[in-house]
Amino acid sequence: VQAMQELFRANTRSREFPAHGAKVHSVAWSCCGRRLASGSFDKTASVFLLEKDRLVKENNYRGHGDSVDQLCWHPSNPDLFVTASGDKTIRIWDVRTTKCIATVNTKGENINICWSPDGQTIAVGNKDDVVTFIDAKTHRSKAEEQFKFEVNEISWNNDNNMFFLTNGNGCINILYPELKPIQSINAHPSNCICIKFDPMGKYFATGSADALVSLWDVDELVCVRCFSRLDWPVRTLSFSHDGKMLASASEDHFIDIAEVETGEKLWEVQCESPTFTVAWHPKRPLLAFACDDKDGKYDSSREAGTVKLFGLP
Repeated sequence: VQAMQELFRANTRSREFPAHGAKVHSVAWSCCGRRLASGSFDKTASVFLLEKDRLVKENNYRGHGDSVDQLCWHPSNPDLFVTASGDKTIRIWDVRTTKCIATVNTKGENINICWSPDGQTIAVGNKDDVVTFIDAKTHRSKAEEQFKFEVNEISWNNDNNMFFLTNGNGCINILYPELKPIQSINAHPSNCICIKFDPMGKYFATGSADALVSLWDVDELVCVRCFSRLDWPVRTLSFSHDGKMLASASEDHFIDIAEVETGEKLWEVQCESPTFTVAWHPKRPLLAFACDDKDGKYDSSREAGTVKLFGLP
């Protein structure tokens, strides 16, 4: 704990980088950590290169007809990422050619997306609580399921043999990849919003509308501990590359950084407004995030659409 606190004391800067013309909904690092992608309400995605102490904008990716709500990178190919949009499509992009290599039409307005750890399947969830599995090579739909509850965030486990989703009733549903339900865990008394697996494969965390983050043992499927420093619904979570730190954020004007094994507070990153998305770098204690910069009720002189980086010297 002290070592990390010392590190953050020496590297306490948050820098802002202009990325979009409207608020940023999602940030994600490529598997190698060289690039950061952001998706925005302005219907575009942006990709930055990480240099020593800054992000340098590489390209802007246009093509979607509506807000880009979530994006993620291929788990092992650092050149491919996929975006989910309200325009009823997902798009796969290649940073080498800066082109869209596939547009897949889906049934509804997409809000959630994740890529399976083996790279073979993309799962996308829409506003009507339909989850569709898309073959990443053929770009065709393999399976889809309509759920009778609000589906929030979706994720595979690291072993690629179970598929998890958080729902509006406070539960975590676990399915086999071909969408056969295995079990449902009552995780929270209210809406269960986000879920993330730690890179070590030991834990996963869920964030809820009750403002709690709960940490679960992957093998036992039991809750190990809760983090309760936020006061607002937990929107976004990220584990550090070594699995030792967990960042969580909400409408509170700070991002909580906790030590996973004790729940102790390591640091809080100050923000001027609610935070939509956080993502730890895959190799370094560097946290990318994006906030609701500009809504009239915040300082309107600030430009909307910035991506922020915490942990710089």
